[in-house]
Amino acid sequence: MRQWTVDAFASAPFRGNPACVVEPMKAWPADAWMQRLAAENNQAETAFLLAGDDPARFGLRWFTPAVEVPLCGHATLASAHVLFSELGLDAELVTFDTKSGPLTVRRVGEAYEMDFPAAQIRQVEVPSGLSEALGGLEIAEAWAAQMLVAVVRDEAAVRAASPDLAALKAISIDVTLGRGNVAMAATADAGKPYQVVSRFFAPGSGIPEDPATGSLHCMLSPLYSAKLGAPTLKFHQAFPGRGGDLECEHRGERVLLRGGAHTVLQGELRVSP
Repeated sequence: MRQWTVDAFASAPFRGNPACVVEPMKAWPADAWMQRLAAENNQAETAFLLAGDDPARFGLRWFTPAVEVPLCGHATLASAHVLFSELGLDAELVTFDTKSGPLTVRRVGEAYEMDFPAAQIRQVEVPSGLSEALGGLEIAEAWAAQMLVAVVRDEAAVRAASPDLAALKAISIDVTLGRGNVAMAATADAGKPYQVVSRFFAPGSGIPEDPATGSLHCMLSPLYSAKLGAPTLKFHQAFPGRGGDLECEHRGERVLLRGGAHTVLQGELRVSP
């Protein structure tokens, strides 16, 4: 059984967010086996694919080193990249059946376009302790859906954050009743090739900081499309030393997420389910 490591939402290798993608299988392995392999891989996500009768439709599940998650953008993009570029899928688009419903991915030139559900965001009062948990930064607004988003003053504040992960997890769980993950975002500095900059801390999913997060942009796209008056925006996730780049188009209840992918490793698993 083969496995690939793919840098997703990446303009070049060693950028974006790495995900492991396991070769499509005919039946789901035991959940515990998939979780152990994800922990062994120790990437933000390991994606597992289930093949069926339709050559362009697959089941898809995502595991962090600690938990299974209901939605993951970068590992979905990585899975499509493996199917199209490594396994030679000859189709206009591929459909994934997931816990978040059917998700489709199509090739767009050298990149990929994913069709995801837009998050139902709501503005909330800035939670007590959030500023301190991000290193004493001033928080202008707070928004919630499956995670908490802190809107800060500018790009410098996003890059300067020094998070207290335990405090962030507790604050987010209290506000969202979710896993305990927190993002921060700001309008980018003038002259940058993107309009919005962000970071994402995911202690509730076993990930201190995620380099590029598709599901986060299901929140940021509707939020900043409204703020900036444009349905299509470019986003940069400012993970130190890597960074991820996405173009997002808000279409009502859906968000189109576009980005590149690069295979950096192919291996053969010496263990089986």
